[in-house]
Amino acid sequence: MSRDLVLGTAGHIDHGKSSLVYALTGTDPDRLSEEKRRGITIELGFARLDLPGDVSLGIVDVPGHERFVRQMIAGSSGIDFALLCIAADDGIMPQTLEHLAVLELLGVPRLVVALTKIDLVDDEWTSFMADEIETRLEQTPYAHAPVVSVSSKTGQGLDDLKGALAEMARATERIQAGSIPRLPVDRVFSVKGAGTVITGTLWSGKIALDDEIEVLPSGLRARVRGIQIHGTASKTALAGHRVALNLNALSTSEIRPGSFIAAPGAIIPTDRFDAELAFLGVPGKTRSLESGTRVRVAHGTRETFGRVLLIGQRESLACGERAFAQIRLEEPLPVSWRDHFVVRSYSPVHVIGGGTVLRAHPRRTTNISPEDLKLLEALCTQNESAVAKASFATQSLPVTASALAAASGLSVPAAQRELDALVAAGAAVQLEGAPRGSFYMAKSNLQRLRSAIENALLKFHAENPTAPGIAKDALRQRAVPAADAESFDALLADAVSAGAAITSNGEVAHPKAGAAARKAVELASETLAAALAAASGTPPTVSDLIAASGVEPALAHRALNILEKEGAVRRVSQEFFFDAAAFESLAGSACARLEQGPATAAELKEAMNTSRKYAIPLLEHFDSQGITRRDGDLRYLR
Repeated sequence: MSRDLVLGTAGHIDHGKSSLVYALTGTDPDRLSEEKRRGITIELGFARLDLPGDVSLGIVDVPGHERFVRQMIAGSSGIDFALLCIAADDGIMPQTLEHLAVLELLGVPRLVVALTKIDLVDDEWTSFMADEIETRLEQTPYAHAPVVSVSSKTGQGLDDLKGALAEMARATERIQAGSIPRLPVDRVFSVKGAGTVITGTLWSGKIALDDEIEVLPSGLRARVRGIQIHGTASKTALAGHRVALNLNALSTSEIRPGSFIAAPGAIIPTDRFDAELAFLGVPGKTRSLESGTRVRVAHGTRETFGRVLLIGQRESLACGERAFAQIRLEEPLPVSWRDHFVVRSYSPVHVIGGGTVLRAHPRRTTNISPEDLKLLEALCTQNESAVAKASFATQSLPVTASALAAASGLSVPAAQRELDALVAAGAAVQLEGAPRGSFYMAKSNLQRLRSAIENALLKFHAENPTAPGIAKDALRQRAVPAADAESFDALLADAVSAGAAITSNGEVAHPKAGAAARKAVELASETLAAALAAASGTPPTVSDLIAASGVEPALAHRALNILEKEGAVRRVSQEFFFDAAAFESLAGSACARLEQGPATAAELKEAMNTSRKYAIPLLEHFDSQGITRRDGDLRYLR
C-alpha cells in the first residue's frame, strides 16, 4: 500500500533544516533571492522525497528564526509528522523548544530527530548530544522518537535518516479526518496564460478538476481548472497531498495566503469557538493566563487577534494547566471540531498555548449548563456516539440530523446514524411532518411541548368561545415561540396523532374545547349555502345575505371562507358570492357565446340572461381568472 504523507521540518535557525532537505531531495527549498543572500529561510519551502517501500513525502520546510514563528505555525498545520533538526554543535535552543511546543499543540503525533552537522563535532560529543535530546523528549509526547545523526555536507547518516522516515511514514495515519475538502492556502501567485494559482496541503476530502470551491472567509467562489501535485498534472488531489490549484474567476488580490478553501457551503466561518485550551506559560515568567486576555490565534495558515475567556467560574489558568475556554475572534476563522490552533501572546510575541476546537458555533457565553459541560467533555473524547448523545441532550426543540451535525461538529451521515441508534435504543422519538426531513426529540421533551400546545389551545378556546380554531402560526407563538415553522409542523403533527389537537381549514383546535364553535360554523355554513343556492344567479350582496340569515357577521364571514375553500360557493367580488352550480352555469353561457366570436359586455349579459349588476362583476372575475381576455370593448375566449 502506498503512503503519501506530508512531512514538516522544525528547529532553531541555522540548524540545517534547508540544507538537509536539499541533501535528501536535491531540491533547494529556499527559493527567494533574499533567502539565498542572507542564508536563512524566510518563507515556507517545499520539496518531495520518494522513499523505498512506495513511500512519498511532501516536505514543508519552515523558517527557524524567532521572527518567523507565524510562518512556522502555518507550515506545520496539516503535516502528518515532523523532522526536528538540532545541530550537534549547538544543541537544544529556544526556537527548538518553541517549535516542539507548536508541534505538540497542533497535534502532530510523531517526529524524527535529525542531529545535524555531526561533521563539526567528534563522535563522543555526538553521542552526548543524542542522549541529551532523548532526555529532553521524555517530557513530551515524542519520548520514543528516533534520533538520527547526519551530515548534509558529507552525506553521513542520510540513508539511515531516509530509513527512519520511511518507517515512521508506514506507522503514521493522516491526522486530519473527514470527507469535506479543506485546504489552508500558504502561497498565491499568478502564472502567465493560466491565471491565479494557490498552493497548500489538502487537509481532508478530495478535489477534482472543474470542482467548485469556496474561498473563506470572503465567500467568493471559483472552479478548479488545473491541479498539480509536486509539479505533475493530475485530475484529482487527495487528503495529504501538497497541491497547486489553478483557479478561475479569482485575482491574486481576492485570495491570499491565510485564506481557506472548502466545498461550497460546507463551513461557516465563526467569530468565536469553544475549545480545550492548554496554557504553556510565557517564557521566563510565572504569571497565569487571565480570562479576557488578548492574544494572537493561529489556525491553518491564518493568524488573527482574539480574547481567551475561560468557561465557568474560572478566572485564570496557571502554567501547565488545561481548561475549557471560549475564544472570541476579531476576524472570523473557518474552524471545525477537532481542528488544532496555537495561541501566541499579544506583545511581546511568544507561543503560550493552544488546543483543540470543540464547538465552532457556540452561544456567546461562558456560563454553561451541566448538559453543555457534558457535551464539551464528550467532544474532548472525540467519540462520535458520546458526542451525539451529549449534544442531543442539550436540544430542547425538535432537531434534524443536519442541525445536530451543526451543533456537535459531526458529519451529517454520522449524526443521522447516531440519531437512528438513539431511536432504536428508545432514547429518542422520530417525528414526521416537516418537508425537509425527520425531526427527533427526547420523549420527555416531546411530552412537555405536546402539553404546551394542548394548554395553549385550551386557553385560546376559553378566551374565544365562538372561534372554531386558531391559525397555526399564532398557536406557535403562543405555545412554542422558540420553534421555527418546520419544527413546529412536526410538533403539531405529533399533537394531532396523540389526540391533543385537530386541524381543519388551516386552523388548529382542541378536540373537545372547540366542538361547540365548530358546530356553530357548520350550521352557519349550511344556512348561507342554502340561501345562495336558492338565489341561484341573482344572489344578494354579502351584507344583505348576512343580515337575512341572522348569522353573527364574524361567524358568517368565517363560514363563507370555508364554503369557498370547499368549492361550494364562488367569490366573484367583494360584494357577491355565487352558488357554485349557478356560477358554472353563467360561466358556461358566456363561454358558449364567445366560441362564436368576440362579444361586448352587453352581448355577454344577454347570453347569461342576467342584469348588469351581476354581469360586470362576473366578467371582471372571468378576466382575472384567465377565462376571458378583454381588449377595449370586446372580450375574447382565452
